[in-house]
Amino acid sequence: MKVFSNKNFHLTYCTNIHPGEDWTQVFANLQQYIPSLKKKLSPNQPFGIGLRLANAASRELLQGNTLEEFKSWLNEHDLYVFTLNGFPYGGFHLQVVKDKVYAPDWSKQERLDYTLRLTQILAELLPEEIEGSISTVPISYKPWFEGNQLSQAKLMSSATIHIAQVVAQMVRIRAATDKVLHLNLEPEPDGLIENAEEVIKYFEKYLLPIGGTYLAKNLAIPQAAAEVLLLEHVRVCYDTCHFAVEYENPVSVFEKFQAAGIQIGKIQISAALKAEISKDKSKRLLLKERLQPFAESTYLHQVIARNADGSLQNYRDLTTALSFLEESNACEWRTHFHVPLFIDDYQVLKSTQDDIVTVFELLQHKDICNHLEIETYTWEVLPPEMKVDIAASIQREYEWVLWKLQATNHQELVVSR
Repeated sequence: MKVFSNKNFHLTYCTNIHPGEDWTQVFANLQQYIPSLKKKLSPNQPFGIGLRLANAASRELLQGNTLEEFKSWLNEHDLYVFTLNGFPYGGFHLQVVKDKVYAPDWSKQERLDYTLRLTQILAELLPEEIEGSISTVPISYKPWFEGNQLSQAKLMSSATIHIAQVVAQMVRIRAATDKVLHLNLEPEPDGLIENAEEVIKYFEKYLLPIGGTYLAKNLAIPQAAAEVLLLEHVRVCYDTCHFAVEYENPVSVFEKFQAAGIQIGKIQISAALKAEISKDKSKRLLLKERLQPFAESTYLHQVIARNADGSLQNYRDLTTALSFLEESNACEWRTHFHVPLFIDDYQVLKSTQDDIVTVFELLQHKDICNHLEIETYTWEVLPPEMKVDIAASIQREYEWVLWKLQATNHQELVVSR
C-alpha cells in the first residue's frame, strides 16, 4: 500500500471481530466479508488481511491441502496475508473470556507450539519482499503472580526460552526463503508487561541475556550476534487503545523504544473510552449510568484512573471499578474497551481518538512501522445503540483511518500494497 513519503504501508483490519475458532468458520467469514470489502475499498489493488487463527484453526490449516487451497483463494481474489493475531489461543466470542485470553501464557509448551504453527503458516502465505508480523500475549497476566515475585521471575525466564525458540525458527525461515518474520509482544493493562518501562525492562533483563544465550548456543553464533537477531525478530505490537489507557504519550513511547533499540513491528489502531470525573455527585451518577452498558461479561475491561497529582489507580475490570466511582478521587478514567474509531463522543463519555491521530502524524516523519491493523473486536458486545451492520462498521473504520491518514499527510491514500 503506497501511502506517503515513498514508504510502503500495509493497512488491514483484524478478523478477530468475526466469531470462529475452527478453520471452516474462519474461512467462511473471510469469504463472506473480505471480497466485498475489497471491491468497495481497493477494487484495483491487492487487499491485505489481518488473520486471526485460534489454536484449532492453526492445526486444521496445516492438514492436507488446506493451506494450498487457501493460497489459491487468496490469489484468485487478489488478497494477501501479512499479519496474524496470535494473542487469543482459544475461544474468543460468545463465551466468558476475561483473563483466560492470556492462557496458555508464554511459559507453557502449548503457547510455543501454537506460535510455531502460526510462524509456519505466515511464512507460507507471506508475499515476497514483505515482512510478516505475529502479535502475541505480553508474556502472561500480572494478577496471577501478585505477591509472588520469585514465581514471576521464573516464568519470565522460561517464557523467554520459548520466545527464543520461535526466533530460531524465524532465523531458519529467513535463511531458507529470505522472508523476515517477527513476533510482536502486545502490552496491555495488567499484562505482565503493560507499559513502555516494563517492555524495556523485559528486553534488557530477560530477552537479550537469556534469549541471547539460548540462541548463541543453538545457532552456534556469538552472544552479540544473537542479541541482534532477537531485536530483529522480537518487536512490540503498539495498540493505540492499550497505551492510551496507560496514559502514555505516543511520542514519548516511540522515543524510549528507539533509544533502547526496540522496534515496533505492528500498530493496532483502536480507541479506548475515557471520561472526566466531576466532583458533582449527580454528574458522577450520570457517568456511572453511561458506563454501565460497557461493563459486560465477555472480555476484561481494565480501568486506569488518573488523580490530580498524576498518580494512577488500576482496576482489573470495569465492573469492579464502577463500585468505586462515586467515592473516587480521580479526575479521569480510561477504560480498555475497543470502541469504533469513527465515533469520539458518546454523551458524557469520549474516546482516545486523539492518540491515534498523534500516531498517524508521527508516521509521516519517522520510519516507525509499516503494519497498520484496525482492531475493534468488541462489535458483538457493544451497547445496542452503537451497533450498525458489521460490514458497514468495518468499512466506516477503514474510511475514517484513510481520511485521518490523508489529513495528516495531505496526499491521496489507498488501502492496498
